[in-house]
Amino acid sequence: MRFLDLLQMSANNLLRRKLRTFLTVLGVIIGTASIVVMISLGIGLKQNIMDQYASYGSLTAIEIYNYDRGGDNDKTNPEDSFMTDETMKLFEAIPHVTSAYPQLRCEVIMRQGVYEGDISMFGIPYEAMKNIDIGEGTLPDPNSPEMEMIVGNRAPQYFRNSKTGKGFWDEGASIDVQFMGRPMFTIFDTEGYYQYRYSSGEEGQAKNPPKKYMLKTAGMVSGGENDWSQYSYGVYVDLEKLKTQLKQVYKKRPIPGQPTTKKGKPYSYFVYENATVNVDDMNNVMEVQTAINNMGFEANSQMEWLQQSQEQSNMVQAVLGGIGAVSLFVAAIGIANTMMMSIYERTKEIGVIKVLGCAMGNIRSMFLIEAGFIGFIGGVVGVGLSYGISFLVNKFLAAAYYGMADGSWKLSIIPAWLALASVGFAVLIGMMAGFFPALRAMKLSPLAAIRNE
Repeated sequence: MRFLDLLQMSANNLLRRKLRTFLTVLGVIIGTASIVVMISLGIGLKQNIMDQYASYGSLTAIEIYNYDRGGDNDKTNPEDSFMTDETMKLFEAIPHVTSAYPQLRCEVIMRQGVYEGDISMFGIPYEAMKNIDIGEGTLPDPNSPEMEMIVGNRAPQYFRNSKTGKGFWDEGASIDVQFMGRPMFTIFDTEGYYQYRYSSGEEGQAKNPPKKYMLKTAGMVSGGENDWSQYSYGVYVDLEKLKTQLKQVYKKRPIPGQPTTKKGKPYSYFVYENATVNVDDMNNVMEVQTAINNMGFEANSQMEWLQQSQEQSNMVQAVLGGIGAVSLFVAAIGIANTMMMSIYERTKEIGVIKVLGCAMGNIRSMFLIEAGFIGFIGGVVGVGLSYGISFLVNKFLAAAYYGMADGSWKLSIIPAWLALASVGFAVLIGMMAGFFPALRAMKLSPLAAIRNE
């Protein structure tokens, strides 16, 4: 018997008992929709957790901290604990590391009109600046001799009125400081500035104010005054230009934040307390982080916390999938029952088919195809129903749950692989449920079947 003939016979047999077929298919629809929606909620939870951690910083980046920097004078050689440019080369030699760069931090005072702010300035390589999401302006010109800034979107909150002493947090409103298009007078020698400002004429007090440097702003970090990212609060400049600037300001004096020798003299190189290591793949982050920890440095990454959260979300997803699987299991029982009833009703027909010499395999295939039909139709319709439920969940519940109505966060996510796998799984469940009834049909005695009324 040809396969097309088997398909036609199976379809006709299902249409012969329309109501029973409909009720059986309905069970598969409910089961498929249940398992797809439940799994989609787990996928949505997992994706939202990943997006949340990604907003805090790159998932392939490792942040390194070294706050000791030779501060323990009991060490035979304090320089062994320094993190320098040479250390960056050691980091880059670790397998799976694509780049490593330091971060040089210094505290500066910025002035514009009557406004004054204590700002953290960070020197990073130009390539690292490309990771900053610029909202207004552009990246600094790498070929320009001037040191240009990228300013965090919340940096103006650190300014205050120098006459009244009140700032953003006191008045609850933005301070009228304009970075774009207006110069910002910057004081690097903060200690000298405060000595001069609060000088009362005692010996050793600064008698002249420190020099002010006029810096231009190339770009602003994307976001409003209430938006947050890892670049929101600082001011970012080119690392090498900041080094040159600090050497020019302090000359042979110790630079604040930099270690000194036992004689109080500065080292000839810069020592960093922060660095960033980029890894080729998020799955290799923890391996690289362990290697850095073994080198004696403190390191952490978003993946460290993401893995813990994902383990919890995987458990939730497994529970939700199990709940949905129960519905599909009940539907499988319904398919098996329908197939058994079909055998009892068609016993004489099966006997005639056997007497005519039809192969046992064809009889088995006919019942398996019928069961597969039920699973396929129920699976397709169930997936369609799942998309409708997912749409409603995301439209009404996600906005209430996450407080966002723009659709950027979704409680339910149904990827294409889940839809296809669900249909295939429904067909498989249907054929498995129809397997034993098909075996029973194969074992029926032809003569007994023909005599059956």
